[in-house]
Amino acid sequence: MVEDSTRDAEGAQDADSAITELYAAHYAGLVRLAALLMRDESVAEEIVQDAFVALHRRWRRLKDPQKAAGYLRTSVVHGTRSMQRRRQVAKRHPQDLPPDEPSAEQTALTAEVGNAVVDALRELPARQREALVLRYYGGLSESEIASAMKISNGAVKSHASRGMAALRPVLESWRR
Repeated sequence: MVEDSTRDAEGAQDADSAITELYAAHYAGLVRLAALLMRDESVAEEIVQDAFVALHRRWRRLKDPQKAAGYLRTSVVHGTRSMQRRRQVAKRHPQDLPPDEPSAEQTALTAEVGNAVVDALRELPARQREALVLRYYGGLSESEIASAMKISNGAVKSHASRGMAALRPVLESWRR
């Protein structure tokens, strides 16, 4: 057990020193390679750093440490391809951003306006109220309203027009 932990510590030190040497010798060139492939230096630096971290993690499984620079170069090329694929997918399938959340003030104001409209609707004669509710809250067409209320299309227009005229002062006071 003590020998295993000693061997692990020595292996980690070997990996650290080897990675440090590789970093000093190849980092700038790998960043240039990735930057040429990505056209974005900050992303290129990130890709190269990821390649070094992956190499450090796998150092003990590396069969030929002399080929570590080639492994890094291949990792960087694969990393740039992967990043380009992710960007292409993101362009093809943009995420819908959630709508902006209204402020507490806006929410309260909207509720207050809604309450004022409902109160004003309650004051209207039944036919006018019914025509407006079916039209604006129910989303029905004039002919659908006429059928539901068992009146003509002209009567629907008349009731809706009179109802809107009665509501206009309430709506105007909130518009200011």
